[in-house]
Amino acid sequence: MTSAGASDARDRDVEGRARNARPRDGLGRPLPYGAQGVPRQPEGVVRTPDETVAQAQELLDAGQPFHAHEVFEDAWKSGPDEERALWRGLAQLAVGLTHAARGNAVGGARLLRRGAGAVEGWEREQGEDRPYRIDLAGLARWARELAARVESGGRPVDATAEAPRLRS
Repeated sequence: MTSAGASDARDRDVEGRARNARPRDGLGRPLPYGAQGVPRQPEGVVRTPDETVAQAQELLDAGQPFHAHEVFEDAWKSGPDEERALWRGLAQLAVGLTHAARGNAVGGARLLRRGAGAVEGWEREQGEDRPYRIDLAGLARWARELAARVESGGRPVDATAEAPRLRS
C-alpha cells in the first residue's frame, strides 16, 4: 500500500486486512458505498450461549442468516474448545441458508448438509442432544430437507420463511 487512498479504495486497514466497511444487505451481499444496508454484527463479541442462541434466532427470523452466522462464529471462536464444533456446525447451517437464499443451490445444499453432519457429530461425541436447549436433531432434519428442496428447485429460497427454530 503506497498511500492511504489506495488502502481506502480497497476497504483495507493499514496492515492490508479487509475492513468489511461496505454496507451489506440482509443476506450479507455487499451494496454500493453510500447505500443503506442492514446493521452489521460487531465482530468478536463474547456472549453467553443463551444470548448467542437468542440473538441468532432473532436474526434468522428477520431473514438475516448471514448475520446469524456471524453471531455463531463469535461463539465458535470465543467459546470453550469442546463446544467449537457445535457452534461451527450452527454457523454452517446459517451460511447454508444464506447461500440457498442467494440462489446458490450447490453451495447452499453442501453447507446445509455439512452443518447437519457437524451438529449430529457433536451430539454423538458429547452424548448431549439438546445443549442450551438447542434441538440438534430437529436442525439436522431441517437442514437435510431444505438441502434436498434447494437442489431440486434450483431457485432462491425465502430466508425468513425457511428460518429454522433453534429451540423447539
